[in-house]
Amino acid sequence: DAENPEALARIAIDEPTMNMLFTINNSPFFGKEGKLVTSRHIRDRLFKETEKNLALRVVTTESEDKFLVFGRGILHLSVLIETMRREGYELQVGQPQVIFKEGPNGERLEPIESLVVDVPAEVAGKVIELVTQKKGELKIMEPKGDLQHLEFEIPARGLIGLRSNVLTATAGRATMAHRFKSYEPWKGPISGRISGVLLAKESGVATPYSIDRMQDRGFFFIDPAESVYAGQVIGQHIRPDDLLINVCEAKKLTNMRASGSDDNVRIAPAVKFSLEECM
Repeated sequence: DAENPEALARIAIDEPTMNMLFTINNSPFFGKEGKLVTSRHIRDRLFKETEKNLALRVVTTESEDKFLVFGRGILHLSVLIETMRREGYELQVGQPQVIFKEGPNGERLEPIESLVVDVPAEVAGKVIELVTQKKGELKIMEPKGDLQHLEFEIPARGLIGLRSNVLTATAGRATMAHRFKSYEPWKGPISGRISGVLLAKESGVATPYSIDRMQDRGFFFIDPAESVYAGQVIGQHIRPDDLLINVCEAKKLTNMRASGSDDNVRIAPAVKFSLEECM
């Protein structure tokens, strides 16, 4: 009615289920990759993003250079981080945290997602084991051609890091999709990783000689001739505790060379993470 117009009902937008802390890069490698590095640049870019990215929320904190960014999941936040990185922004991010709510009776509620996995029948058991370790519940299991169709209900925090584990266990043959279902009572603690990390003892350039000597301690995330700073996480330890190692030590050369003392170093390729695996 032209005289008495009525507004249409608002479309409900899915609420954010995770948040991450965005802050300036204050590592020793500050300013080496991006051009836009100050908190003012990051603040303006995040608030500009909220104008068109409706499910995203940005909240300022007590600190001038730290911002809490709320999104719908790892993928939603990683697209923003990658876009900013390509635009020349340099920033640090914290670990993704799931947003909890309080129920009407004061109980703790967490976001639950519906997870659908299509996987070859011979590795379906491995997928079910991995998801149930993350407090997932199997709801539907049925054949779908050559594949098994699995449907789970899983806490949103259980999805963090699950995709890479499932793809490794199924040799990349699993197809995964998930969407937010509802807030439900907290499912209890989920076990984290059991391996410690390898830390750089001093700043410098990693040498092939040092990395070769330390290969039995775990997997490395860096290649020879890469710059490292003291305290940087450079690998995964084979044991649960963290280990401080020196990867910048060069080989001591002597005047006398014995035959066979200079064997060629054979270094396993460094483990390279995608952005989502890093998060």
